[in-house]
Amino acid sequence: MIKKQNNLTDWLPTTKKEVELRGWDELDVVLFSGDAYVDHPSFGAAVIGRMLEAQGLKVAIVPQPNWRDDLRDFKKLGRPRLFFGVSAGCMDSMVNKYTANKRLRSEDAYTPDGRHDMRPEYPTIVYSQILKRLFPDVPVIIGGIEASLRRLTHYDYWQDKVRPSILLESGADLLIYGMGEKPITELCRRMKISADIPHDIPQTAYLTRRNKTISATGGWEDLTLFSHEECLKDKRKQAQNFRHIEEESNKYAAARILQTVEGRTVVVNPPYPPMTQGELDRSFDLPYTRLPHPKYKGKRIPAYEMIKFSVNIHRGCFGGCAFCTISAHQGKFIVSRSKESILREVKAITEMPDFKGYLSDLGGPSANMYRMGGKDETLCRRCKRPSCIHPKVCPNLNTDHRPLLDIYRAVDALPGIKKSFIGSGVRYDLLLHESKDEATNRAAAEYTRELIVHHVSGRLKVAPEHTSDRVLYLMRKPPFEQFYRFKRIFDTLNRELNLRQQIIPYFISSHPGCTEEDMAELAAITKKLDFHLEQVQDFTPTPMTVATEAWYTGFHPYTLEPVYSAKTQREKLAQRMFFFWYKPEERRNIINELKRMGRNDLIDKLYKR
Repeated sequence: MIKKQNNLTDWLPTTKKEVELRGWDELDVVLFSGDAYVDHPSFGAAVIGRMLEAQGLKVAIVPQPNWRDDLRDFKKLGRPRLFFGVSAGCMDSMVNKYTANKRLRSEDAYTPDGRHDMRPEYPTIVYSQILKRLFPDVPVIIGGIEASLRRLTHYDYWQDKVRPSILLESGADLLIYGMGEKPITELCRRMKISADIPHDIPQTAYLTRRNKTISATGGWEDLTLFSHEECLKDKRKQAQNFRHIEEESNKYAAARILQTVEGRTVVVNPPYPPMTQGELDRSFDLPYTRLPHPKYKGKRIPAYEMIKFSVNIHRGCFGGCAFCTISAHQGKFIVSRSKESILREVKAITEMPDFKGYLSDLGGPSANMYRMGGKDETLCRRCKRPSCIHPKVCPNLNTDHRPLLDIYRAVDALPGIKKSFIGSGVRYDLLLHESKDEATNRAAAEYTRELIVHHVSGRLKVAPEHTSDRVLYLMRKPPFEQFYRFKRIFDTLNRELNLRQQIIPYFISSHPGCTEEDMAELAAITKKLDFHLEQVQDFTPTPMTVATEAWYTGFHPYTLEPVYSAKTQREKLAQRMFFFWYKPEERRNIINELKRMGRNDLIDKLYKR
């Protein structure tokens, strides 16, 4: 097979020379990104750039501009006709840059060769302020996960303070939150007609003067939050605000949210309804090269290496985990790609020169939510539950795994595919759920067997997150007994078929509600299960999660009951050490801590004196 040779003009331009190669003398939109430019549907700047290109606009991307020199990267492409777009990248910049203990990470996965010094802290703010200084009359539109999760008053763990909407600090003219294809398309359609920035587009936010009349265009109801200044004075009000924000984020028909700050008002328009399958297909079917820009030749971009042979088959997650931002950004309603679109992408991967026949993932935010949703959509339209599966699976939820089985089998039947693995985390509570429909239950059992026998690359990732049912309830995760049930199925199949596969559980320490004693019991339980834990993390408070609000305020946003959280480094490290009970260097500290707690029974279980 002859492999296609790409030309430089197959990528969106990143320099003046590349703009000239296309014969352009003016750009409509210039996008600035904190990530390297990888022309792939998993990288936000590429998706937005290709969406705008599909509208006939002349678009360029400036990846990882140098903000410390004479700012030539911000000037080199000049003034665009419509606006500058700014995104910090695919990850929150502070999560990308620092560990839970606020130590600088050694590698930035979205930067060539993993360099960790190619983006500032809070690039959305830094890039926007620079552009506003250099081109004060050109609109700046911010988006991406960093802006999206900071659209209203939020707690910032890295600065340990409550900060206002990022609109205020960045000076940007408009914020697009969530997945941006629909709002950015409508924005450009309108700005081609008029240079004025419209303020009635769904899924956007903007600042206005406090006493200015806010147009009711759109017919939305208004929900007014406690002001930023009130939140600074009263943590309980910050917690109360969050419940409203999360509930509105999870509604089909949400209210417009208003919050005053420093004499102005942040206006957050309701989100668009979920994308249709056709709209999502069009986003994935744009003419991506699926490759890093040629400027990175010879350099490794870790995040790209991880996903280059993987396929994202849906968006959204209805799990509603307390510590996760996926539903806040992508929404809780699942939008799935068509089988045809998925197969087209898989065929494109088989034509890549270094593809050896193994897909690393056919997944999404959760591996097994493809084509799932409400059986009666009218019930979903009235619902504001943050999770469709916690505390119990909603009886209106269709949990049928047959469409996903069909995808797996169709992909595996393609020429050039030797095996497809599932690298995304699997929700075993969906597999174990007993529906009233027997065909759905049979499909879940069939999927479980298919997954374990044919789609595990030696290690299957699942995320019980904890062993304490009290902590799990606060996490919005299923009881630990379900992990036992799933592990028994996994172990039985491996024994029967003589498969040497491992189940790799993910756990979190220092989550709100978790105590040292909970972690000590986790150590004893996981030892009994013969786990030497590797995939573990200390809870990191990130904006716009219920867990972060509980951690900062000390109150659960939905009940306003007090919640304990480990906050000091000593408290957090004391919890984390129990993950590593098997390490000789931790033994003395753990024994001393268990004696202090009066839990000699756990010393016996861990160390059998």
